[in-house]
Amino acid sequence: HGIEDTAAECRRLGAKAHAFVVDCSNREDIYSSAKKVKAEIGDVSILVNNAGVVYTSDLFATQDSQIEKTFEVNILAHFWTTKAFLPEMMKNNHGHIVTVASAAGHTGVPFLLAYCSSKFAAVGFHRALTEELAALERTGIKTTCLCPNFINTGFIKNASTSLGPILEPEEVVDKLMNGILTEQKMIFIPSSIRLLVLVERILPERFLAFLKQKIDIRFDAVIGYKTKGQ
Repeated sequence: HGIEDTAAECRRLGAKAHAFVVDCSNREDIYSSAKKVKAEIGDVSILVNNAGVVYTSDLFATQDSQIEKTFEVNILAHFWTTKAFLPEMMKNNHGHIVTVASAAGHTGVPFLLAYCSSKFAAVGFHRALTEELAALERTGIKTTCLCPNFINTGFIKNASTSLGPILEPEEVVDKLMNGILTEQKMIFIPSSIRLLVLVERILPERFLAFLKQKIDIRFDAVIGYKTKGQ
């Protein structure tokens, strides 16, 4: 329903919009849907890999199927959608691929183990793809990676951090659109995350532990690990 609502809103704004329901954890569904898009609409020149799932639990409370789903949607789907639409971009040396990652793709967060791991992979995917396109001399194809803090989507319950208020989707979209238009490679929201990423690489561990206490990331999580005494 959300897909149809978004398409309807685009049409009200005067744009042509087509809605397709795709299981982003299913490679064959992605490939067959991509063929349908090409046949019914034409070539895709901007690909935004935005689908994502998150489970807020420790390693022991996260089911094996949830870990697999996290990687299937949050990173493997990026490979399948890019392989589906990149060939035409390569032919034309024109296009833009957007990888929606997360601030959690640059630093570890307790009880988001599977999510952080998948988002680290998404950041790596963006960086390696960018270098590969340069090596293949396809400089007309641009890449952008989006790394926001918590967004008010309802996926993570009662999230808070001293980095600032929880982001609204519209705010993130505005910054992403500006980043695409200005060909930014990496977008951090808020921008202070860029400094934290740099600091984490150069400062000693004891200071980083103190800094993370000050950042004070909180959200509701399921804890499955119990000690013998419990």
